[in-house]
Amino acid sequence: MTIISILLDSTTIVIFLGIGYLFTFIVMSAYWRDLIMALPVRAFFLAKLLQSISWFCAVLRGDISDFLSITVANSIMFIGASMEIISLLHLRNEWRSAFRNLYLSFLFLSIVGFQLLLHHHEDIRIAYCSFTLVFLLAPVYRLTKGPSPLMKVIGYIYLFVMAANLFRGVTALFTDISASFYTPGIYQLFYLLTIYLLTILSIMGFLLMWKEKINQDLIRYASYDDLTGTLNRRAFTENARNFLTRYAKKGEAVSYLLFDIDSFKDINDTYGHHIGDLVLKDVTNRIKQQLGENDLFVRYGGDEFGILLPGLNETQSNELAELIKKLLETVPSSLPVTYTISIGVLTVVPDQHTHLESMYTRCDQALYTAKRNGRNSIFRSQIG
Repeated sequence: MTIISILLDSTTIVIFLGIGYLFTFIVMSAYWRDLIMALPVRAFFLAKLLQSISWFCAVLRGDISDFLSITVANSIMFIGASMEIISLLHLRNEWRSAFRNLYLSFLFLSIVGFQLLLHHHEDIRIAYCSFTLVFLLAPVYRLTKGPSPLMKVIGYIYLFVMAANLFRGVTALFTDISASFYTPGIYQLFYLLTIYLLTILSIMGFLLMWKEKINQDLIRYASYDDLTGTLNRRAFTENARNFLTRYAKKGEAVSYLLFDIDSFKDINDTYGHHIGDLVLKDVTNRIKQQLGENDLFVRYGGDEFGILLPGLNETQSNELAELIKKLLETVPSSLPVTYTISIGVLTVVPDQHTHLESMYTRCDQALYTAKRNGRNSIFRSQIG
């Protein structure tokens, strides 16, 4: 039986890892002009730069001082790994203040703790670094619960990195096998190959996740009102027509509410448009809490809103309209003005002749009648 001996010197390691990180900068630079201003991208780019410096210092051990090849290299590695995770958490909007303070405190203590182990055996330092990286990467498990398959895949890739570091730490502490990548052998080859492949995968994964986030933002901007977070007219119309078709086949009722804020122009003229915007936000935020998962909430423009309620009959839609009207009669202390709304209501069992436009016209007439009846009122329309 032939035994193949695999020997890698420092120069080979530099080339081997350098190619992976060079690939990082080439790919990132292709997106530089469009993306580098975004904080997550800058954090990720800086993370890879720090990790490159760390590896460069580590593989030159013996040719440079131990301070650079051990102390600086590992400290920078901790910081680089942390910044990589921070950039990923930013993509999910989970880099919040309470967690941020805890995470950065752990990073600081990890660096300090490593300095206290400088004079210990190399296996102890390897185990410490490996376990520390596991904890620094731990928040990335949230990606496995992400909304997209891509995010889940990236999350599992990082979980594999955590498992590899955990295995390396256990190997260093409890076996006679050398866990150092300075020791030639199959373990060294496996470890370096893992780093190389995961570096490329993490780069591509991050850029794809960022592209996915941009696409989701574009869809949201194209479908939702910026101020209130309700659907815009185009998105509402498309979804409402689908519901009407579906419920026509089921033969079930669909209700429609059209409302606006009483004397909203006076609120803007008296208190200013900023207060008017706060009123619009307050209206929508409180109404959203009363709606179901399938209900469609649209801002037509100004202070005019509509709500499509699939599956609600006359009695149920009346109850909801009354609930909303009474709910808004009590204004939170954060607003300097009181306000009310008037509502037009319509309930139909749709068929192939039911059109959203005719429902809007009927509800608009009912809303006008509610206004004439003294505002802060509800009027129900019928389709003849």
